[in-house]
Amino acid sequence: MAKSIGNPLSWLFQHAETTSYHISASVDQMGSDMARDLPKVRRLELSDLKYALKAGAEDFTSCRSDAMFLVLFYPLIGIMMVVMGFSMNLLPLLVPVIMGFALIGPLAAVGLYEMSRQREAGHDPKWGDALEVIRAPSFGAMLMLGVYLAALFFAWLICANAVYAWTLGPEAPTSLTVFVMDTFTTPAGWSMIIVGTGLGALFALAALAISIVSFPLLLDRNVGLPVAVITSVRVLRASPVVALVWGGLIGASLFIASIPFLLGLVVVVPIFGHATWHLYRRAVE
Repeated sequence: MAKSIGNPLSWLFQHAETTSYHISASVDQMGSDMARDLPKVRRLELSDLKYALKAGAEDFTSCRSDAMFLVLFYPLIGIMMVVMGFSMNLLPLLVPVIMGFALIGPLAAVGLYEMSRQREAGHDPKWGDALEVIRAPSFGAMLMLGVYLAALFFAWLICANAVYAWTLGPEAPTSLTVFVMDTFTTPAGWSMIIVGTGLGALFALAALAISIVSFPLLLDRNVGLPVAVITSVRVLRASPVVALVWGGLIGASLFIASIPFLLGLVVVVPIFGHATWHLYRRAVE
């Protein structure tokens, strides 16, 4: 059992290590002529978030059925994982799994960025047009960044499980009712909530820093992964408050959309996916 889990995790972290090496190499060159070739970033205002969300909603309205079909797998996978959680007695990881979707959300929305890009160019995109993303020169870099986000997701689950074992564990809860009661009515339960929320925020910040504009940038321009990630971090540094508000909006919306059996994700994910494309247009020259 440990071997079957270890091999995929090792593969993910090996690729993440390779990605980190290339990013580090580019950072070392930031003081050279290469820095002048990096995309310029603009300082964002809260009004830019309003614009991006409005434009994203317009894109969603224009191609509603296609966008919803494109992300239908998102709630289906979530529901499957929830069912597996109950059947495999993994209740403590249900909430971390659902909230962890925010870490891999930028990868799941790549097709939506392509639809927004085509609509911006005056086309009437359908869900099949989203597959044009595989023709992008930087598609390989997108996959590598997706591997990095997946590694971050699994690292978050490992940490969340460790927090449960340290507070309410290590024994698994006997039922959902007992788990909920222990979580909200005991000091150990509140310790789990506070520590888990803090750790989750750190993971969310890391994912936001490397992906706030990196996927749209890779789709839009023939740049390498290090340049895309560095540009994304620079966007966060140039407008930290706006970026954190954006991340908070995404996290809160995903949580609310997950309440009705995760079905709300078929609306929330497309809107924020389209909106991310328009935020990228405002953030990067």
